[in-house]
Amino acid sequence: MTTTSYVALLRGINVGGKNKVPMATLRELLTRIGATDARTHLQSGNAVFTHEEEDPLRLAAELQRAITEELGLTISCLVRSGTDLRRAVEANPFPMEGIDGSRFLVVFLSGPPPLDRLATIDPAAYAPDAFRPGEREIYAHFPDSIRDSRLAALFTDRWLGMTATARNWNTVTKLLALSGS
Repeated sequence: MTTTSYVALLRGINVGGKNKVPMATLRELLTRIGATDARTHLQSGNAVFTHEEEDPLRLAAELQRAITEELGLTISCLVRSGTDLRRAVEANPFPMEGIDGSRFLVVFLSGPPPLDRLATIDPAAYAPDAFRPGEREIYAHFPDSIRDSRLAALFTDRWLGMTATARNWNTVTKLLALSGS
């Protein structure tokens, strides 16, 4: 049996004292569902692991179920293979030269971006913030501030109509390096 490198992205944990998921517990839960070499990055729900399972959707569902059973929390999880994370990094349509990685987000989605909804955004109304849709992600640059951006506020589960979780570019590239892909 071969193993695949994966990255788990949990949405909305350890923010403002809500949905607390200790990283040691996350690693234990991943091991419990059959993951090997489970490592976490930061406290915001990023894990890198290997698994024999070939379906990342099944892994995400198993992890969500384990979190609910162990912690009583309903947490959305997206799982990407290391190869898919590499694809997302390489497909970034923004030239990154001179861009602060902490002000550049990749919004990972549970499906293709809703192009009909994104088409309703008037880019001029949100300048200097900018975004581009990808295959299963949205790339967004916030040169002044992510926290105060009206554009960033749109990239939510509710507005997009699907699970969405964002990571800054520095975190995305670190997760890619940790995945060994």
